[in-house]
Amino acid sequence: MEKWLDKLWANGEVLLGYALTAAVILVVGRIVIRAGCSLAEKMMTMRLSREHTPEEAKRYATLTGLLQNIIRYSVLFIMAVTILDRFGVPVMAILSTAGVLGVGIAFGAQSLFKDVITGFFILLENQYYVGEYIEAQGVAGYVEKLTLRCTYLRDFDGRLHILPNGNMSLVTNHHRGGSRVLVDISISYESDIGRATEVLEQVCRKVALEFKDVLLEAPQVLGVVNLAESAVVIRLLAQSRALEQWAVERALRKEAKEAMQQAGIAIPYPHTYVILEKGEVEDGGVSGGDRTDAEKTSSLRQP
Repeated sequence: MEKWLDKLWANGEVLLGYALTAAVILVVGRIVIRAGCSLAEKMMTMRLSREHTPEEAKRYATLTGLLQNIIRYSVLFIMAVTILDRFGVPVMAILSTAGVLGVGIAFGAQSLFKDVITGFFILLENQYYVGEYIEAQGVAGYVEKLTLRCTYLRDFDGRLHILPNGNMSLVTNHHRGGSRVLVDISISYESDIGRATEVLEQVCRKVALEFKDVLLEAPQVLGVVNLAESAVVIRLLAQSRALEQWAVERALRKEAKEAMQQAGIAIPYPHTYVILEKGEVEDGGVSGGDRTDAEKTSSLRQP
């Protein structure tokens, strides 16, 4: 019994030594990861302080996240190898075997390699950065996170879409360059086109002053672009900074509506006329005939 207890105690000391060694490695590794990630962030912040452009800010935010992931996974790998080596596991033999099995694993992980390689070229070619608004695979949203394997998109409804980089075959980046502002205003056929054009030109000048900080080209009246069934369509055109076009379009529509109303220019909209076919309505009732027959109506719609 005493021999068994001595053996158990000796084994317990060995296991305790292994556990302490693993704990020390884990603590040191965690400290190294935090310090490395913090250093990467500070380095990128220092670089960004010398380049204040919005494009560089997005680029450095993307590269910071990528560099932190590389540091984290590298340290974790070193920690795992060190712990296994301390436990007496033949790490080199395992790595050699893994090299032989790597060919077989590669066939089963083709999509993973494809995602990583595509992610690398996305970063290398500056296709898009964190914070930019893109559209890919039928999904549109802001790039919330970008790794070598996946792109994380947050749409306007708040949903997070995780897209493998290997499937990003066609990407539309709405954040690069300017955005077109296009507004169509309809007037009735009886309205004076020349007068309507003058009013809309005043609207364009007013909106140009209001949005001078976001407009690349001031709004202008392009002219009549369509003779619709019940309206003459006049188009307004401008160019704004990326993703600012919606605010400019809303302002143009609002100002055009108010200006047209003040100028007495009719904007066509559907009207409904009700014609009583029989009888006359007197004091809330119907004189002569059955009420049901008198209340038969027909509706005519015109602009």
